[in-house]
Amino acid sequence: MGRRIRWLGVILILCFALVLVQLANVQFRKASALANSKNNPKNFVAHLDNTRGDILAADGTVLAYSEKATSGSYKYQRVYPLGPLTSQVVGFDSLIYGTTGVESVYNQYLVAHHQAAKTIGQLLSPPPETTDNVTLTIVPSLQRVAQQELADLPGPNRDGAVVAINPTTGAIEAMYSSPTYDPNPLASPTSAGENLGDVAYLGKDAEGFSPSSPIALREVFPPGSTMKVVTSTAVYNLKPQLSNFVWPNPLQPATGPASACIALPHSNKLLCNDGGSPCGGNMTLMLPQSCDPGYGALGMALGGKTLWQQAAAFGYDQVPPIDIPGAVASNFPTPAELGPAQLGQPGQAYSAIGQQDVEATALQNCLVAAGIANGGVVMTPHVMAEVRSSDGTLVASYQPTPWKTAATQQAAGQVTPLMQAVVTSGTASGVGFPSILNAAVKTGTAQRQAPGQVEETDDWMIGFAPANDPKIAIAVVVPYQPYSAYGATIAGPIVKAMMEAALSLPTNSAPAPPASQP
Repeated sequence: MGRRIRWLGVILILCFALVLVQLANVQFRKASALANSKNNPKNFVAHLDNTRGDILAADGTVLAYSEKATSGSYKYQRVYPLGPLTSQVVGFDSLIYGTTGVESVYNQYLVAHHQAAKTIGQLLSPPPETTDNVTLTIVPSLQRVAQQELADLPGPNRDGAVVAINPTTGAIEAMYSSPTYDPNPLASPTSAGENLGDVAYLGKDAEGFSPSSPIALREVFPPGSTMKVVTSTAVYNLKPQLSNFVWPNPLQPATGPASACIALPHSNKLLCNDGGSPCGGNMTLMLPQSCDPGYGALGMALGGKTLWQQAAAFGYDQVPPIDIPGAVASNFPTPAELGPAQLGQPGQAYSAIGQQDVEATALQNCLVAAGIANGGVVMTPHVMAEVRSSDGTLVASYQPTPWKTAATQQAAGQVTPLMQAVVTSGTASGVGFPSILNAAVKTGTAQRQAPGQVEETDDWMIGFAPANDPKIAIAVVVPYQPYSAYGATIAGPIVKAMMEAALSLPTNSAPAPPASQP
């Protein structure tokens, strides 16, 4: 009997110890997570009771504010004055669907919270909770240019994306995708209104794209000849012994009329220039011409490992660390995939010109242009400029931070004049870039054909200006265009308009002081 009592006592002690451990776990280890959980009834009630801080554009324009609701569950409802123009950056705050975009990333500042005590008096008697205002790097006038230019495209397919970055800071000055959505219904004070907004948000348009998946961040396309910027950089940065590479040459004879094609080793494929037109020479001639067989030969000379190393140095195969949720990685074949057991030399040739298994987002391709513009350093892309309390006190500000060193300054400097020549004597010479812009660009026209469908093109242009003192880097992609379309003719005018608008601004990405809600 005594033995049983002792065992019972041990069991009771162990149970009591477990209770103490769990109590400590809840009170200390999990306290913060439980306190901030959306399932915490206190937070849910606070979500209904408390207003949120403003979200402002770089010029002080109010992009989001809260006002008292006149019906429904909310005591306050969110209002987005520019609606679809900035929704895919700003996001929304919804009772049913939660938060997205900047509303989500910087929620800790936007919701009501206690400010840090700055005096002994505040420490003893904390001031009431307040909200902070978040100022972004987005410039509404540039957003409008992107919106209008995509809307004015010829033909029925007008979906696409425009990204503009300050290359020296990484500040996103414009990021617009079509299709887009109006966030106001998703912030409706009634569940019926939010449900209607959700249908529009999640639906797909005639081209198969959804507003909930912004093209700029979440859709990848073959970058076509814009990849030749990466391939050229690989030469100057990783294999400078190829800087005098010339195509055609006796070791890699051309097949076809006047050096318009190259026979790819270990295959029955010919890589030909667009329209069968002859091209060739060194890189100073081949990049402005956008010579496919020449760059295919150069890609094979570089080899799969070098091609991948340079693409990865620009950020391929990694998710860009932008402060907007949902960005996806761009894809470049690995050295193993480009080895003889898989894609081999034909794969190296096609990868060097941005075809086959290479896919990029507009954001990634803009980072390539920005990296060259910034002397080989790719800055971390970001949309937050600063956070200020309701009384205007600075709470936090973004400090520009390098993300990747894609190339040496010398290598980037050698690629820049090649891109300038694309404007003055190459595939973009017909776009009409004014000389005062001193633009450096690269066109891209990637052919695609889904089974059973007509052949189409994904049309690109990337670039920066002015080439001697870059202030803006831009990428434009317009997918699913007619086979007769080109990057120069479709994306080129959009890049030109964006450069002209950006360089006419009095300042680039200058955070404005907090503005009051309208």
